[in-house]
Amino acid sequence: MIFNNIDFDTYFKNYPSEDGFFGKYGGAYVSPELKIAMEDITEAYFTICKSRKFIDELRRIRKEFQGRPTPISHLERLSNSLGNVQLYVKREDLNHSGAHKLNHCMGEALLAKYMGKKKVIAETGAGQHGVALATAAAYFGLECDIYMGAVDIKKQAPNVARMKILGANVIEVTHGLATLKEAVDAAFDAYCNDYKDSIYCIGSVLGPHPFPLMVRDFQSVIGIEAREQFIGMTGELPDAVVACVGGGSNAMGLFSGFLNDPVDIYGIEPLGRGEKLGDHAASLKFGTEGIMHGFNSIMLKDENGEPAPVYSVASGLDYPSSGPEHAFLHELGRVKYDVVNDDETIDAFFKLSRLEGIIPAIESSHAVAYGMKLAKEMGRGSILINLSGRGDKDMDYIIEKYGIR
Repeated sequence: MIFNNIDFDTYFKNYPSEDGFFGKYGGAYVSPELKIAMEDITEAYFTICKSRKFIDELRRIRKEFQGRPTPISHLERLSNSLGNVQLYVKREDLNHSGAHKLNHCMGEALLAKYMGKKKVIAETGAGQHGVALATAAAYFGLECDIYMGAVDIKKQAPNVARMKILGANVIEVTHGLATLKEAVDAAFDAYCNDYKDSIYCIGSVLGPHPFPLMVRDFQSVIGIEAREQFIGMTGELPDAVVACVGGGSNAMGLFSGFLNDPVDIYGIEPLGRGEKLGDHAASLKFGTEGIMHGFNSIMLKDENGEPAPVYSVASGLDYPSSGPEHAFLHELGRVKYDVVNDDETIDAFFKLSRLEGIIPAIESSHAVAYGMKLAKEMGRGSILINLSGRGDKDMDYIIEKYGIR
């Protein structure tokens, strides 16, 4: 399919470029010393990713340890409550550890073993990336340091406990807003001081090259499975696919399977409390081009051009930028990026729980909320939503803040 002069039949061969750019977005804006470390990771990844031994091992892990493929569920009761459009969800909540994050964490940890690293370092917001990496580290016998903002530690206590049980060292970050952006800052600093013996396992399709490429590749299993499963269930492609976008790993995983198809694709950002700067984390809708954490993308800025304070009810989405590939697909117009607010998200959380017996993560509830809105607008057809994680981690917070509806 040709879209805006881009041939999506060969898209994955051409993007990113050799130096990590999706158009003008991406790259590796790091110190000369850290650039050498990034080049070592790139070289190791491109060696191992084509290795039959690596591919076979990853497939075995996915099948025997992660429980893949994850299924697609038809949301019949929720669909009927909205009209004639049929909603389906890709059940990444059923992936081992409760979210899509393990898809790339097992790949990154396997790469770390190949490179002879002793430790994996990461940030986490909602805690799912931290739990997934702690799981991978335990599986491969690696040390694991997880940096997490103090605000998110309080909101995500169940995941903090899981990380510690799995043997990870959870390091509280208290500076700034003490959320995801600050956790990334701290993890990057730690990696800069220990890159010879460790590897930074970025939790999304962001950061310096090659991480946006690697994480997309590892997460593409979602889209590959989903496309085949949906056609098998219905005999056709969905009319639309929807996923939430913070950094954007679950979304790129799903979108990868459908970019070359005549399917509408929607990435949903958190509008939070409203459009005022500091009340949301919708970087693609309200941001401008800028560099942070080693890559060029679209970011929310304050009056000094620095990363702006952000907010989302979902800890995994409160980041002031988005992955460079999302910025590129937004610029091309191939993916439509839109927003839902906190109230719509929490309403979707309870509706999916009550009507379908599935308790979604608050992050995933953003996609469910938009899918519900889109169903009312479309009138007919089908929508596939990526249910990127389960809501066990959020229940205490939901009950404390919103009660039982």
